[in-house]
Amino acid sequence: MAFKTKTVVRFLLSLLVAAVFLYVAFRGTSFSDLWRSLQQVHYIWIILLVPIGLVSHYVRAFRWKYLLGHLKQDISTSNLFSAVMIGYMVNNVLPRVGELVRPYVAGKLEGISKSTAFGTVVVERIIDMMTFFFLLCVVLFLYPESLTALWSDAPTLRPLFLAGSVGSFLLLVLIFFKSESIFRLVRYLKPIIPGRYRDKLDSIIESFLSGFRIVSTRKKLPLVILLSVAIWFLYGLGIYVPFFAFDSIAALNLGFGESMILLTVVSIAFVLPAPGAFGTYHSFLKFSLIKLYGVDDLTALSYSVVTHEVNYIVIMIAGVFYFLKDHLKVSEVRLETTKAVE
Repeated sequence: MAFKTKTVVRFLLSLLVAAVFLYVAFRGTSFSDLWRSLQQVHYIWIILLVPIGLVSHYVRAFRWKYLLGHLKQDISTSNLFSAVMIGYMVNNVLPRVGELVRPYVAGKLEGISKSTAFGTVVVERIIDMMTFFFLLCVVLFLYPESLTALWSDAPTLRPLFLAGSVGSFLLLVLIFFKSESIFRLVRYLKPIIPGRYRDKLDSIIESFLSGFRIVSTRKKLPLVILLSVAIWFLYGLGIYVPFFAFDSIAALNLGFGESMILLTVVSIAFVLPAPGAFGTYHSFLKFSLIKLYGVDDLTALSYSVVTHEVNYIVIMIAGVFYFLKDHLKVSEVRLETTKAVE
């Protein structure tokens, strides 16, 4: 009963977050005008989001295969892709729970340790964060004019972006090879942490370390970094390509640098506990398009609606397909959900 209550409360809170941000995004909008705006979209560009999104998820599964390489030889990329899509599908309903369901599915399909697979998911998040910061700094170093809406003399910031890209890359390498030393330092924080959280801290640290013990080989680092850059490049492409679907946005000649800035905003939206980033994505992206690049309210909202819903639908269809294909049961996923929220 305690689990059911906790699950229901968390689900309702996530719905509340989504509802608040949806209200912010759609406040004052004429839905008849929005519908007319959506009818004017050049959907040939939007269709491209389907392969771009699926390829980015497949590349993530392919990278995950290398992170799990020491755990089992010849892991099926197809099975890992299935786990990725099912995990994302669950995240669209219960935020962040999919991060636990994903290693469960991989463990079930490949017969590997689910806890160790979870450790590599944690590693993925660290690598993603460092890689994205690296790529963002590189893009801004090459195209500082993409920040002119925020900073009138953006080119003067180029040395800062160069330092950021170098620093984030070095930090990624350091974490990759010196994880045990770094997390050993984290343990010194235990005395200042309330007693009831100390066991959880130990569990989290062990999850980090179990993942890093698997991936910490110099041979893998170049390929892991290359695949990580490819993932975020594809994410940026998913923001850039739809620019051409809207005449007024295309006329602004926004480049890939602007798409990376918007990707930063979108990434923040996905951190908030709204199912599938409903509302958070729409309000954050709409606000950014308006304030940074002068896009009109209606077009900015149309852009956020179209891009979000296409990606959401693709993930749900693919997730359900693989869920049925792999003969998973709702009761099994519910059990993993129980572990996630306790």
